[in-house]
Amino acid sequence: MSEPGDPRSVDVLTVTCVADATPSVRRVVLSGTADAVAAAGPTVNLLVPRVGDPDPRWPSVARDGRVVWPVGAHGVSLRSYTARRQDVQRGEVEIDFVLHGDGPAASWAAAAAPGALLGVAGSGALGDRPARTLLLAGDETALPAISRILAAAAPDTTGTALLEVAGPEEEQSLAAPAGVEVRWLHRGGTPPGEGTLLADAVAALDRPAGDDLFAWVAAESAAVRVVRADLRGRWGLSRAQHHAIGYWRRGRAMSPAG
Repeated sequence: MSEPGDPRSVDVLTVTCVADATPSVRRVVLSGTADAVAAAGPTVNLLVPRVGDPDPRWPSVARDGRVVWPVGAHGVSLRSYTARRQDVQRGEVEIDFVLHGDGPAASWAAAAAPGALLGVAGSGALGDRPARTLLLAGDETALPAISRILAAAAPDTTGTALLEVAGPEEEQSLAAPAGVEVRWLHRGGTPPGEGTLLADAVAALDRPAGDDLFAWVAAESAAVRVVRADLRGRWGLSRAQHHAIGYWRRGRAMSPAG
């Protein structure tokens, strides 16, 4: 019998459906208990086992939220993702995996099939807040988060969503308030993280009038640094008016983190 301060077991979800949302995005639906589904987002720490491992050595979670790893080799990787959708009543969580690269999450998602297991070790907020005017900017790794922000925005919200993807085939259907312009940016043959498309698009925008304004940005780390500097400098946004985070870093596995 465990004591109150002992590490607890992680929640384990089971894959029920796998589909390709776009050529480079694998959409995985997972099932679990109502409590596990409620806790799996919006930003969720996923425990990704090795491909084909039927019995992963899961870590546990300490009372303060730290992941307690088992001694020795375990083959489980920790990655942070945004759940595109959570349905507590149906016991479902929907997560999109970008299949660029050969990191543990992309490899797992590429091979995922019904019955595969995925662990959950805590969650966090998106860092967004309601505002009369929004600027949303991100690449394909940020699409689940941006889709949630747009879906939750008030009907009279105005603003712009700048979404960088490889091409038209990577565009996704997004529900947005009528006053928010959704603009897709196609990088063509430029590899992810090697261009300035997103930063240039933000630089071309005029700052909206008024202070009821919030900017949310997530993409490759170097691109986010450029956009953040623009928002703090030219736009004059305070820390309370923006959230800009590098979801991945060029040269490393493309897995949203943070």
